[in-house]
Amino acid sequence: MSNYIQKLILQGEHQTQDFKYCISDSKKIARSLVAFANTDGGRLLIGVKDNGRIAGVRSEEEYYMVESAAKIYSKPPIDFTTRQHTIDGKTILEVIIEPSKEKPHFAKDEEGKWWAYFRKDDENKLATKVMIEVWKAQNSPKGILINYSEDEKVLLDYLEKNEKISVSKYARIAHLSYKKAEQIIINFRALNILKDVIGENRIDYSINETFDRDEWGTKSYNAK
Repeated sequence: MSNYIQKLILQGEHQTQDFKYCISDSKKIARSLVAFANTDGGRLLIGVKDNGRIAGVRSEEEYYMVESAAKIYSKPPIDFTTRQHTIDGKTILEVIIEPSKEKPHFAKDEEGKWWAYFRKDDENKLATKVMIEVWKAQNSPKGILINYSEDEKVLLDYLEKNEKISVSKYARIAHLSYKKAEQIIINFRALNILKDVIGENRIDYSINETFDRDEWGTKSYNAK
């Protein structure tokens, strides 16, 4: 088992793995749990420093802190599993979170406000309104209905010639309100017609490689 955990540590922190030296605040851990649940899932290795050095933890105490983060400071609550590993007499607690089917999940901050997060590389980032609404739409039993009008055509025409677009740029070129442009992008993103292009300070959108415009219905597109 030590070889298993040592191989994980050698990978460093990345999209689906985070190191925690210890847990002093369940609210901060909730951000990581929420980010993993809202994205691709992942694992926390508790008792490991950022540089990969093993510090070890008291597993029972850390478990209850994680449980509080998952059940009290995450909404809806997040399921997780744990495993203990011992290396050189030091205990590492592995916390495993699967990608959630109940997203969006939110984490409670120190002021009692709830925020959604997603995972990008080795960072937890605040989710945008578009992300949150996309998650809601994808999990809605009602499905998503798009009427293919000139507004939608403008968006697809632009993205056939350009790499990406922002909501504000789309609103300008299509002469739409920001709210209307945002809703169309939410619908397209929820149907995986578009994909996120995550930059340092904003998120743009581009055509998903799996989308075939020639197969697109001329009047509407519905998915559940």
